[in-house]
Amino acid sequence: MIDAHGRELNYLRISVTDRCNLRCHYCMPPEGVVPKMHEAILTYEEIVEIASAAVDLGVKKIRLTGGEPLVRRGIVDLCINLAKLKNKGLEELCLTTNGSLLSKFAEPLRRAGVDRLNVSLDTPSAELYKEMTRGGDIEDVFAGLKKAREVGFTGTKINAVLINDFNDLDLRTLSEWTRKYPIDVRWIELMPIGEAAEWHKESFLSCETVLTVIPELEYVGEKGVATLYRFPDGKGHVGLIRPLSHHFCSTCTRLRLTADGYLKTCLHSRGEIQLRGLSGNELKAAFRRAAADKPWEHHLNERGVSDTIRYMNQIGG
Repeated sequence: MIDAHGRELNYLRISVTDRCNLRCHYCMPPEGVVPKMHEAILTYEEIVEIASAAVDLGVKKIRLTGGEPLVRRGIVDLCINLAKLKNKGLEELCLTTNGSLLSKFAEPLRRAGVDRLNVSLDTPSAELYKEMTRGGDIEDVFAGLKKAREVGFTGTKINAVLINDFNDLDLRTLSEWTRKYPIDVRWIELMPIGEAAEWHKESFLSCETVLTVIPELEYVGEKGVATLYRFPDGKGHVGLIRPLSHHFCSTCTRLRLTADGYLKTCLHSRGEIQLRGLSGNELKAAFRRAAADKPWEHHLNERGVSDTIRYMNQIGG
């Protein structure tokens, strides 16, 4: 699919659930978000049908997100069926997880055909992790990362959101994991969406802070939405993702499918197309319409926050 601005849309992010077993401060309020009833979210059969139509139209990469995708029953079976789309053009099946259940799922996910994992982890500190997630145990994440290495996952990425006065003292510690392991640690600027919209300005840290704190990082190049650096003796990379200070809209190749069946062309837009109930050529026509409507860049509202009415766990950030 080519959008109206000449960008090839070859990446589909699929939220399989809006439920999560953690309550990260920037993602949702303390009481959580009222989850969709099970019948309100896409069935696995519907997800596979939508994904198949997307692959027919040129999507090469699919990423499963949530909420937390591993809390949805039957997730491994979904991965098995999505991996079959590699026979018709899909090149990569990935999954983003908070890592808390990964020690249980790493091996079956690997056998199911998942190629690569992204693990959300904002701090290496057990105390700060418990505070940010409102009760999470960082040892579960460490066990999951270890198991993922053991079963053969490579190219694992740690996604860490930059938050002023929270993990700014962890920049070097977490980044230095890339000196020991062949992983990428990617620092992501906090986006003004959902809960984070209310405390964005005082909590925002530019990715340039990472380069100030770790001046020995060497520039490697651009890869997707990330600018990559590495330590002189590094085995992996430190990535900087700057959706606000240096937004990458001009090279955006993404479409997002929400758990309740809406196709979004931009994380920050209210624009959505309902795919549930469509099939065959109707599905493909909806994808083409979305491609034609995809904006050139995101537009924050007059308060400088995202215009979407959804929380991040409902979109699949």
